[in-house]
Amino acid sequence: MSRYEKIGALLNQDRPGYTLPQQLYVGQEAFEFDTQVLLKSVWLYACTVAHVKQPGDFHLFEMGNNSIIIVRGRDGEVRAFHNSCRHRGARICATQSGSAARLMCPYHMWTYGLDGRLLAARDMPEGFDKGEFGLIPVAVENIGGLIFLCLSDNPPPIDRVKADIAGQIAIYDLEHCKVAVQEELVEDANWKLVMENNRECYHCDGNHPELLACLGSEGFGKGLPEDGATETARIDAERAEWKRLGIYHDLIEFPEGWWHRVARLPLANGAVSQTMDGKVASRKLLGPFTEPNTSSLSVWTQPNSWHHFCCDHIVTFSLTPLAPAKTLLRTSWLVHEDAVEGVDYDPANLTAVWRATNRQDSDLCAINHQGIAGDGYRQGPYSIEEKLVDYFKRFYTGNARKALDSEPA
Repeated sequence: MSRYEKIGALLNQDRPGYTLPQQLYVGQEAFEFDTQVLLKSVWLYACTVAHVKQPGDFHLFEMGNNSIIIVRGRDGEVRAFHNSCRHRGARICATQSGSAARLMCPYHMWTYGLDGRLLAARDMPEGFDKGEFGLIPVAVENIGGLIFLCLSDNPPPIDRVKADIAGQIAIYDLEHCKVAVQEELVEDANWKLVMENNRECYHCDGNHPELLACLGSEGFGKGLPEDGATETARIDAERAEWKRLGIYHDLIEFPEGWWHRVARLPLANGAVSQTMDGKVASRKLLGPFTEPNTSSLSVWTQPNSWHHFCCDHIVTFSLTPLAPAKTLLRTSWLVHEDAVEGVDYDPANLTAVWRATNRQDSDLCAINHQGIAGDGYRQGPYSIEEKLVDYFKRFYTGNARKALDSEPA
């Protein structure tokens, strides 16, 4: 019998087309199951190649009791290792990001190469083999410049995701981007509620004036021909132009058994970027764009990320659970590596739309969590527009059942 027997019982209460049972959102046992079992069994978005731009650059991904070092080697490869010294287990990297010629444990100075090999360990006994004590690797995949990790010893397949996403992202050339701004926001809500909120725009009209002015709500469960919309002349015309430019691909929407969505969407009101005035945030355009373009590429991955690629900048979002009612949202804004702050872009202008949207969403998620935690909560039905929320819920329940089946008794 699994130590998470209660989680199995709660999953059996799931209703198709409805929200989850209360304790899967607010319970301590569900939080422990999510961080110690479920989220270790799937691929998680961690950062971009721009976060580890040069050899020696590192970036930490942390969840639950795990800290993972993502580091670029001298050969240009991005690797990942557990942030735990093979001597007596101390953490090696203490800061969230940085750069180092080697990875040195501050406790007893054991020193590792950027490829994880143990290089130096003082005063060890005869017969000690450094080759047996390299850093413990973590499965890592670079998908068009987005870095994903899996904490399982047997990671699930990722080939379909790579095939569908990598090429579409590649045109933005993340290897030649830099992180202009990164911000962290701790939301007072369960991580699943933060994800569910992102997966719909049913709430947008009354809550996101800045976002609707430039991004709009088409493509977030409504408005596209694939959603059954009938008045699509503008989108059809936009798609014809994207085809002419060679940047159009058909919508990919969480193929059966997979965990990704990719959609090129029209920006709203003639906008060419996700900014307050709809104008470019950076004068240095990305990839193939030689002039501003009125579209953005939106990429969603289950269970912890979403991304928007504009002609002039990129915004990436990742989340990690901190507690049953605490979630860390990390937002990064990327621009061309040659863009000069104060000349080509203004950080305040670059970040204004999503700073406002993140704050608004944080407030909405908090009241959502507060309401679910009360005695009056009952599982509620999704609207037609909330089909992407349902995709997320099905991803969660399906993978939770798989994880329970593989749990030792």
